[in-house]
Amino acid sequence: MQKMVILGATGSIGSSTLSVVACNPEQFSVFALVANTNVNKMLEICIEHRPKVAHMVDEKAAAELKKQLPSHLGIEVSTGEDELLSLVSHADVDSVMAAIVGAAGLPSTLAAIKAGKRVLLANKESLVMSGQLFIEAMQASGAEVLPVDSEHNAIFQCLAERTQLEIGRCDLAQAGVSHILLTGSGGPFLTSELSSLSSMTPAQACKHPNWSMGRKISVDSASMMNKGLEYIEARWLFNARPEQLKVVIHPQSLIHSMVQYRDGSVIAQMGNPDMRTPIAHCMSFPERISSGVEPLDFFKVGQLSFLEPDFDRFPCLALAIEACKQGQESTTVLNAANEVSVEAFLNGKIRFTDIAIINEQSFRHVVAEPLTNIDDIMALDIQARRYALEAVSKLN
Repeated sequence: MQKMVILGATGSIGSSTLSVVACNPEQFSVFALVANTNVNKMLEICIEHRPKVAHMVDEKAAAELKKQLPSHLGIEVSTGEDELLSLVSHADVDSVMAAIVGAAGLPSTLAAIKAGKRVLLANKESLVMSGQLFIEAMQASGAEVLPVDSEHNAIFQCLAERTQLEIGRCDLAQAGVSHILLTGSGGPFLTSELSSLSSMTPAQACKHPNWSMGRKISVDSASMMNKGLEYIEARWLFNARPEQLKVVIHPQSLIHSMVQYRDGSVIAQMGNPDMRTPIAHCMSFPERISSGVEPLDFFKVGQLSFLEPDFDRFPCLALAIEACKQGQESTTVLNAANEVSVEAFLNGKIRFTDIAIINEQSFRHVVAEPLTNIDDIMALDIQARRYALEAVSKLN
């Protein structure tokens, strides 16, 4: 019986994880659920899954949850950063689903790594911001990191077993890999007129054609910044050089990524676009369990198509690739600026096309010293956010 902590329990990944737990109650139990402010959702899932601890990042939300939770359930309610870090490091915890979106998820994810837990990594920003430190901490503690993002999980599944066991330090060339092919749907604006992008609304940007995701990630998919962040994440997870990484537009979202080998072979991982599949794979690795997802029906698939990314349409993707080549400081700045610009867009303060403008301005102008610890990373994150906020105010 694996005891799990689910970070971001009320979000889409958290909900999918709990669905897989419900399909496999003899193998998994929920030790703790962690959320930010969504008391109603947390109350609902606490009653259903009976964790030992329910942690709310927001103090007022924690007080409200404590008031509403039936006392006979015996669920402890906690809040505070120190309490959260202790929770993911708890001796009774076997695995941690790291699904808090954005930079906010870095401290708890890194704490789980340092505690040597099995970390199911859905928080891509942890590697975008702290790739080298993250990998070094993983190797020092012996933590096991398994990629939850559908693309990275697909790549992982397409690698040989010995390479799977060397996450963060694998030698792709020695394993016969010539390229990692990251697929992306292109989002809701793939075929929209370029001239129309500036007038696109948050509702339109969040209407992904294939996936059900949170608002921030949906906007990142529309700009393809999500794929850029995944490019950076792949660089660290698979110890890949830039020339070993390629992005391929695949609108149907049925091939989740591919690995191209030296002998001409291409191995792809396919399935319906449902996050329960990669989540179940990570939860049970190296075994396979039921995810609750219907198998792919090849007689209904139809045609599969592939396109090269258009960087005029997706300038955020080009920025992310450039930042990845420059190094950790650049990717940290870009991630912080993007979180600010996406939030501004969702709040109606800037246009969709302004996201790329603010991201590039921040990327070009925020200068940083080499990052040597998490305090350096968080300080640079704050600096980049301040610059991006100023850039937003100038566009209003």
